[in-house]
Amino acid sequence: MKSAIQTFLSKGPPDEAAIAAFIAAHGTFPIVEGRQATFVYHGPADAVNLRHWVFGLASSQPFERVAGTDLWHHTLEIPPQSRVEYKLEIVQADRRQWIQDPLNPNLAHDPFGANSVAHGKGYARPDWTEPDADARKGTIKEMLFAQTTLGGPRRVSVYLPARFRETRRYPLLIVHDGGDYMRYASLQTVLDNLIHRLEVAPLIVALTHPGDRLSEYPNNAHHSAFIAQQVLPEMQAKFPLYEAPSSRCLMGASFGGVAALATAWRYPGTFGRLLLQSGSFAFTDIGESKRGPTFAKVVDFVNAFRDKPGKPSEKVYVSCGTYESLIYENRTMIPVLQGTGMDVRYEEARDGHNWENWRDRLRSGLSWLFPGPLWMVYE
Repeated sequence: MKSAIQTFLSKGPPDEAAIAAFIAAHGTFPIVEGRQATFVYHGPADAVNLRHWVFGLASSQPFERVAGTDLWHHTLEIPPQSRVEYKLEIVQADRRQWIQDPLNPNLAHDPFGANSVAHGKGYARPDWTEPDADARKGTIKEMLFAQTTLGGPRRVSVYLPARFRETRRYPLLIVHDGGDYMRYASLQTVLDNLIHRLEVAPLIVALTHPGDRLSEYPNNAHHSAFIAQQVLPEMQAKFPLYEAPSSRCLMGASFGGVAALATAWRYPGTFGRLLLQSGSFAFTDIGESKRGPTFAKVVDFVNAFRDKPGKPSEKVYVSCGTYESLIYENRTMIPVLQGTGMDVRYEEARDGHNWENWRDRLRSGLSWLFPGPLWMVYE
């Protein structure tokens, strides 16, 4: 069976009116047909490339130009339920420019800007990540630590759930890169909705904001001390929290996942829950890591952890995208975590190393670690 682009081109060389009609008829791109997605660009260029971050595929995929026109196209396999973030590289003479796909309104934002997003057949943004008019909103308060183990002041934002009461007690979730989780993974909306739907217990959340995360997060005793010896005691002093370690969770993604695990490892028995997303768990069995100097301290920590993991927590939720270069490291971390006696749940998705992947896994992780009345079971 011919694809939409093949059918269109089989009618003979298209003129500008035919190209405009074809684009208008399909509305948004890429055109997804089964496992195939056809990307289209219409404009002057010497070459057009699809630039993406799917590990295992060539990162630059060349478009084919329709002879005699400024219409370009490229077809790529995208399995069902996939999310693929990408940009288009437009080459003109010596100039190479990466742009968002002008025919695709779907964008994903991150600290570096925004990428276009291709959705595989069957993927839909979860409704619990969208604002719900019926869900009452939590509130945000700010705390300032004038002096910290990291040197200098640090700000911590605190999420209090709707219907917060001083007379109740709450679990505590401490989030690395809290501002980015709020901006790019819709964390407040997710918390408001899941608590409203009784899927997650009402939580108090400490949202930490790093300085230089690449130096603070990997194998840094000063960071772990800030979390365990400053943030935790201050939260206990100011808010009505449960005392049991099983009511405390550390959460982080990428290097933040390393920081969460390293803190729990340095302070065993303090945090009974961990939520680790796409952890940068680079390690070596022999020789040197090929990930470069940025990962050197990560490798030192992960090698030490794999050698003597102890039992840093009680329950651990881990997620990772199958399109990430870190999928191998996360898969091999699971038996290490299980070998400590911790209860481990692991989830993969057809997605990459990005905030919307981490957003889409929050319901699974939070509802397992801190189930609300809807999911309460007695084992």
